[in-house]
Amino acid sequence: MSAADLARLQFAATTGIHWLFVILTMGLVPLVAIMHTRAAYTRDPAKKAVRERMTRFWGQLYVINYAVGIVTGLVMEFQFGLSWSGLSKFAGNVFGAPLVLETLIAFFAESTFLGMWIFGWGRMRRGVHVTLIWLVALTAYASGYWIMVANGFMQNPVGYEVRDDAAYLTDFGALLTNSSALVALFHIALAALTTGGVFIAGVSAYHFLRRTKETELFRGSLRLGLWVAMVASFFVVVVGEMQRPVIERTQPMKDAVLENSGVAEVQAQLVKEHGPGNYVPWQDTMRISMDVMTIIGNTVSTITFIAVILLWKNRLMRWRPVLWVLVAMVPFPFIASVGGWVVREVGRQPWLVYGELTVENALSHVSTAALAVSCTVFVAIFLALAVTNWTLITRFALRGPDATQLGTTDPLPDDLPERAEGPEGPWGSAETTSLHYSPAVTES
Repeated sequence: MSAADLARLQFAATTGIHWLFVILTMGLVPLVAIMHTRAAYTRDPAKKAVRERMTRFWGQLYVINYAVGIVTGLVMEFQFGLSWSGLSKFAGNVFGAPLVLETLIAFFAESTFLGMWIFGWGRMRRGVHVTLIWLVALTAYASGYWIMVANGFMQNPVGYEVRDDAAYLTDFGALLTNSSALVALFHIALAALTTGGVFIAGVSAYHFLRRTKETELFRGSLRLGLWVAMVASFFVVVVGEMQRPVIERTQPMKDAVLENSGVAEVQAQLVKEHGPGNYVPWQDTMRISMDVMTIIGNTVSTITFIAVILLWKNRLMRWRPVLWVLVAMVPFPFIASVGGWVVREVGRQPWLVYGELTVENALSHVSTAALAVSCTVFVAIFLALAVTNWTLITRFALRGPDATQLGTTDPLPDDLPERAEGPEGPWGSAETTSLHYSPAVTES
């Protein structure tokens, strides 16, 4: 393989694996936030206990995926300097800022809020604790926005001018409102919610197949997962179609390949505009990926709609084949999301920055041997992390709520007296201090 092929293989493999972590993270966190909000503000003690166990169970699976996934994210930006220094030299002045903002949000703000939420069980007031998980969700999607702004510039460069063979930002507003970024972000958000909903529904269905004793917990989880997956999977197909006018306007070759019409005419036009070269991406790969994504989207939408109807009529738990279908459907959104990524990235080839910088010109001056070693090492590490992640998630998901370790401390009662200075210290006497934290007093 050539140096360019190795560099592309490495980036494609590592980015594709990392994306599987990201889409589950973005899909689970708002659902966990909804669960926590309901648990925190439920007055009925029995329902409150069930909903809190539900939050901790799904929250633990989310934390596992986030913790392992963020390790894969650390490697991504180093590859710009390792394999694609030409991209950094040409476009670093433009998309450097969005990448830095994405890094600051994901590795500092989001991680900080998540850490406070994890260790805040039993130590924070419910309003503060619930706010933290919503801040985690907000920063997760803010991180996604900034990475799509950077990627959107590569798909449809706007708000810049080229001086001395480098792009310089001239209109920050145009960069932030790039149609190639905004519509794609909306599509990705819906795909993530579909993934999270199907994951929760599938795991819940598995526990019903095992005749779990946690009936109320998994019934509530199944209901939430199915409703979210049904609505999101319907609109993800709709928003996906909304991208076609943007693609037709900004990347005519990608549109021609997907439509299987006018490829030769667009090739001739691009040769006239940019000089000799092959501007046709891998047609079979793109069409197969597009078909897989479309079929899975429509299939998930149909199955979840049927499951919601059965759940509404209280018949779903008795239809075991449907429960097995929900379990088997868990990998589908991940496969569809990889197909969407292939269409988006492969479709603009041979460009790295569409119309301005080709893949060949962006490649670093690194030997083929060095790239072969880095490709082998990076792909092996990423595969190991992916296997580790799904082994842990599967293990804790199958064990059920009894194996949950997140938030095992007793919750701080909302009616705890305010801190007051006393003769024995800020909490008064030692007896008073122990009384405030007594489980018996908390329960009464």
